[in-house]
Amino acid sequence: MAKKPDLDRKVVAQNRKARHNYFIEETFEAGLALTGTEVKSLRGGRSTIAESYVTEEGGEAWLVNANIPEYAAGNRFNHEPRRPRKLLLHRKQINKLVGAIQREGRTVVPLQLYFNQRGRAKIEIALVTGKQAHDKRQAIKDRDWQRQRARLLSHR
Repeated sequence: MAKKPDLDRKVVAQNRKARHNYFIEETFEAGLALTGTEVKSLRGGRSTIAESYVTEEGGEAWLVNANIPEYAAGNRFNHEPRRPRKLLLHRKQINKLVGAIQREGRTVVPLQLYFNQRGRAKIEIALVTGKQAHDKRQAIKDRDWQRQRARLLSHR
């Protein structure tokens, strides 16, 4: 399997189980409304987005349950580690996500949290459908077969 290009990203956190647990249908890049201590803590690279998800409230998209630990030198200006964070998306994108969540029973999960080339914190979110156990087993079989086939072809 080919390695993905870097795209000038400094990846802070990844949701590696998302590709195993869900069929990824469409991805979006969103900005995050963060405080100063959250940005400094993110640059330290200790955050997790594995159990987080995106929800809609008041016509806006919110990232819920993402853990950005407190900044060590933040003192009294520190933030709550698991507070809901507003996602910065275009209105059409929000409407598309909300419609898919409400009408079609899909989920929106974060895939990657990173800093772009301009130093802005961005999050890659995906519109997904859940996999069942047999789908996961089939994906594992396919991946193993591709790996074995590559080995066989490289020996010739």
